[in-house]
Amino acid sequence: MKNFILIGAAGYIANRHFKAIKDTGNNLIAAMDVNDSVGIMDSYFPNAEFFTEFEQFTTFVNDQIINGTKIDFVSICSPNYLHFPQMKWALSQGIDVICEKPLVLHAAELEMLKTYEQRYKAKIFSILQLRLHSSIKQLKHKLDPIADKQCSDVRLTYITSRGKWYSKSWKGDEKKSGGISANIGVHFFDMLCHIFGDPIENEVHLNSEKKAAGLLKFSNANIEWFLSIDSKDLPQNYVAGEKLTYRSITIDEEELEFSSGFTELHTESYKEILEGKGYNLDDNFNAISIVENIRSSTIDDKPKRCHPMLKNL
Repeated sequence: MKNFILIGAAGYIANRHFKAIKDTGNNLIAAMDVNDSVGIMDSYFPNAEFFTEFEQFTTFVNDQIINGTKIDFVSICSPNYLHFPQMKWALSQGIDVICEKPLVLHAAELEMLKTYEQRYKAKIFSILQLRLHSSIKQLKHKLDPIADKQCSDVRLTYITSRGKWYSKSWKGDEKKSGGISANIGVHFFDMLCHIFGDPIENEVHLNSEKKAAGLLKFSNANIEWFLSIDSKDLPQNYVAGEKLTYRSITIDEEELEFSSGFTELHTESYKEILEGKGYNLDDNFNAISIVENIRSSTIDDKPKRCHPMLKNL
């Protein structure tokens, strides 16, 4: 049994981490969040300590270590801009890290984290759960043998409706979240790099608070992508069925079945990490670089090739 601590207990994604810790037979010692709406913890670890101030949390952790309790992992589910300093703190305590996406907001920060890993002999693992999705595994297995023989035309569409709260939270602040491409897109960009390799060109056709679009070019694929948190972009049959999320990936006009199979991916990620097969800092470089480039790129508003949703707009 491994001992865990967790930062960001009140966030949406923390529940999946609580479940993953429990399902893998491990123990949560303490959790921290500035928000105290964390009753979900009672379903998993009712005896875990809880703190709303980071200083009190770190003092408790330090006392546990001094008293001989080994803290094996810290799970980080906090807002994106806090990942980097919190990972540095954990590494400096000799604690391994499991961190949510995006790992950092700037690719250069990955090199600093490598330095911390080497100095303090601790490791960072990231949640890149789409790589573990059965459909993605099958697709990679299918395309790997022909990757050098043909160039695929790919279209990625991801629309997930968000309410008015979104823009008023840290997620609506690009400096804190990295923008929509980091918030809802980074996992998909990672998945595309996992399948197609290193990107060679990144055109940005749209980058606003609610929507982003562009063209990613690989040596063996051209990928038109569109991201949105605007419910107006949902297909009409989704609106009629009160479905708030639409995912679609087509490869050479063939639709990839990608509508389900997401709920257990965090537990699968934890299993991989605990077996020594988790994803490391280098595995994050391409996706982090892509979303950083999206934020800094000049918009090409007259692209020769673009996603059909952009044409409709």
